[in-house]
Amino acid sequence: MMEVKVKRLITQAVMPEYATEGAACFDLQTLEGSTVPAGGAAHFSTGLAFEVPAGHVMLVFSRSGHGFKHGVRLVNCVGVIDADYRGEVKVGLMNDGDADLVVNPGDRIAQAMILPVPKVFLVEADALNDTARGTGGFGSTGA
Repeated sequence: MMEVKVKRLITQAVMPEYATEGAACFDLQTLEGSTVPAGGAAHFSTGLAFEVPAGHVMLVFSRSGHGFKHGVRLVNCVGVIDADYRGEVKVGLMNDGDADLVVNPGDRIAQAMILPVPKVFLVEADALNDTARGTGGFGSTGA
């Protein structure tokens, strides 16, 4: 198990927790209430900063209930918190649904996980190896 330091930037900030024993992500809660209007967006403070270990990344995702029940997702689809970032983690929600979403202080607004990230070396090349797929994309496999 990995230890990750979490700093409360605001006394009322809620420490993240896993909702169940088998959960892959821990929940992030908001400090403030607001409404995410239908067709619009709103931004929320968690009051938390994370010390993501070197060689890792924290990925922030939408909550499935928000998406399936309300048509709400993160404004940037997936948040990427780099290992060298020490500022507050904020969450932007976009409401693609047709009804406003009321968010109360303390509501779970996103979920996050920390994963290892290999460092890669990018090498410029004049040619790439051939594959059966080649340059086919954007539905070329029949989907």
